[in-house]
Amino acid sequence: MKLISRRAALAIGAGAFVDKFAHANQRRPVVVELFTSQGCSSCPPADALLEELKSSKSVVALSYHVDYWDYLGWKDTLGSPAFTRRQQDYASVRGDGDVYTPQMVIDGRAHAVGSNRASVNAAIAAAQDNTAIDMALKESGNELRINIGAGEGEAMVWLAAIAPKISVKILKGENAGKEITYHNIVRQLVPAGMWHGKATTLTLPRDGVLTPEYKGCVALLQQGKAGPILGVATWGETGATT
Repeated sequence: MKLISRRAALAIGAGAFVDKFAHANQRRPVVVELFTSQGCSSCPPADALLEELKSSKSVVALSYHVDYWDYLGWKDTLGSPAFTRRQQDYASVRGDGDVYTPQMVIDGRAHAVGSNRASVNAAIAAAQDNTAIDMALKESGNELRINIGAGEGEAMVWLAAIAPKISVKILKGENAGKEITYHNIVRQLVPAGMWHGKATTLTLPRDGVLTPEYKGCVALLQQGKAGPILGVATWGETGATT
């Protein structure tokens, strides 16, 4: 579903997803962020593809529910205006104005129609050699500790609290009558601090980020609010990377 504008979508790729991105020289997983909505009839195939990507050891898959389709008759129970803003920030940084669902953003750089397997796979493959700053995310007592290695430049550190799986019965709107299961749903996205090129350790109170339903988290090292992703680390139930 199109909100502002988007380039013509390619035909939906065929064939089952294969974890063909893993190779000996890969330095870190590629981050794939799906922007989706319970009120979007085009989104269920993308939600299913994200579940497949979640099983890849070379991908960190995240799902953000936006709120701009709520007016169609169903208020997304997982939606947040903060995630709509994140998607809009990506479009602004890229300069293309493309905001739509389902949209996958790959490593904070490229985007593709989230149900277009061929385009998504191509974008993930192209991201294999992107910059990789070493990161680790660990639990230490009542804290979450983010370790970031040395490199060049500076970047924001974001921490996303993840619900591994939530099933929703949709009663109204374009998906009325369906029960859809969503995976790796971002429930909170909070700034954890800045990285200025030197090896750094950041700590956050565990209870301030995670609740019983949020069983995992992902740390992103990202230029600006919505620029290229330079590093990633996971903790808890986030998929095959854990």
